[in-house]
Amino acid sequence: MIRIPTQGRYAVRAMIDIGRHQEGGPVPRQEIARRQEISANYAAQIFRRLTAAGLVKSVKGPGGGYVLSREPAQISAGDILRAIEGPLALVHCVLDDDETPCDRTDKCATHRLWSRLSQTMEDYLDAVTLANLIDESATLDPA
Repeated sequence: MIRIPTQGRYAVRAMIDIGRHQEGGPVPRQEIARRQEISANYAAQIFRRLTAAGLVKSVKGPGGGYVLSREPAQISAGDILRAIEGPLALVHCVLDDDETPCDRTDKCATHRLWSRLSQTMEDYLDAVTLANLIDESATLDPA
C-alpha cells in the first residue's frame, strides 16, 4: 500500500477546518485539534510547518489562532502536503535533488513508470484547491 503519512493527512484536514471557520477571526489550534480529533501537541507540530511554508499565519494573544495566508483557491492539496512531507514522489530515484542517485535510471523501465506516476500524482494534487476541499467538506458535513 502506498500511503500519505498521518501528518500530511492531518494537515489537509486542519487547513480545511481553518478555511471553514476563519470567517469569525483566527481559529484557535485547540478548537481545530478537537474538531479534527488530533492531539494539540501534534497539531502544534503541523502548524509550525504550515506557518514556515507561508500557508497559515499565526495570530498571538487573546482571540488568537490561525488564519489562511492566501485565498483557499490559491492553495493546493499539493502545497499542503509538500509543506509537511517534502517533495511528492513515489520513490526516491525520481527526485531531481536525490542525494544518492541511482546509476540505473538511464536504462530502467521502472524508473520511467515511477517518474510518470509521481508526476501524475503531483499534477492531480496541485489541481485540487483548498477551496474545492472546503466546498466538498461543507456538503459532507454542513455543521
